[in-house]
Amino acid sequence: MTPVSPNATAPPAPARGERGTAPAPVRARRSPRLGAARGGRTPWLYLAPALIVLAGLLIYPIYQLGLISTLQYTQAQVSGGEPTSFRGLGNYTDLFSDGQFWRVLVATLAFAAACVVSTLAVGCALAVLLTRVRAVPRIALMLAALGAWATPAVTGSTVWVFLFDPDFGPVDKVLVWLGLDGFADYSWTYDRLSAFALVLFEVVWCSFPLVMVTVYAGIKAIPGEVLEAASLDGASAWRTWRSVMAPILRPILIVVTIQSIIWDFKVFTQIYVMTDGGGIAGQNLVLNVYAYQKAFASSQYGLGSAIGVVMLLILLAVTLGYLRLLRRQGEEL
Repeated sequence: MTPVSPNATAPPAPARGERGTAPAPVRARRSPRLGAARGGRTPWLYLAPALIVLAGLLIYPIYQLGLISTLQYTQAQVSGGEPTSFRGLGNYTDLFSDGQFWRVLVATLAFAAACVVSTLAVGCALAVLLTRVRAVPRIALMLAALGAWATPAVTGSTVWVFLFDPDFGPVDKVLVWLGLDGFADYSWTYDRLSAFALVLFEVVWCSFPLVMVTVYAGIKAIPGEVLEAASLDGASAWRTWRSVMAPILRPILIVVTIQSIIWDFKVFTQIYVMTDGGGIAGQNLVLNVYAYQKAFASSQYGLGSAIGVVMLLILLAVTLGYLRLLRRQGEEL
């Protein structure tokens, strides 16, 4: 028997996960770049079906709109009596040389701006009010607002025309009863500014519920400690909104502002119904009604399509400019 030296070194113990002296299997490590690339593609794969549908619903109509705007396309071409001819920018030249187009464009921009500001002001004010009233009046206000929101534009416009009717409408009678004798048999749609004001009231009435509900949901998500601290500091309701709520709700306000710009810029039903197609001698025309008159009343489909393209470009420019301004200010969109 061979004696074991006391200085002999014992064999190393097998590493964890090893059996005997066999080496542990090496696991392949996934490249972080490959994982990031796959993770970046996954959301687009889920969104692909919806994007394809949206592309078919949006891109093709826009393509057709742009195509018709470059053609000589009137009732004669529609009926097949004359061949369709290519005009290039001829429709746009005729449009930009028309003084009425520029008057309608200025009126549309001013009217849309007034509608957007009024809708946001009323919606935000009522959203703050909802946080300060009890459950019963809050539910009643919510139901009334949702009722106005759910009312079709044609129905709502017809009701507003009746309310301000000079012969049978209750509004003039109430104003006369209050001592304002100048409103006796007053026609709100006869004067240009009063007709625009009447349409603005109806547009705000059917548009503010979305702003109100959206902003109210955002306010409820604000931590109570923040609002309580503002109250303890003695901040008024306006100061709390301007310095505390509005900065926190800025992403929500961005969304509702852009939606309001798009909706109010392309108002058609309210103007057409309440001013009987654009008012006396077209004094209440906006671009959407103006395009309808050119395309369908005058059968100048190429010119009407050119107006549609101009509206599309204006909306894109306003929306992208607004988003760019916010990104410069460091807002996350």
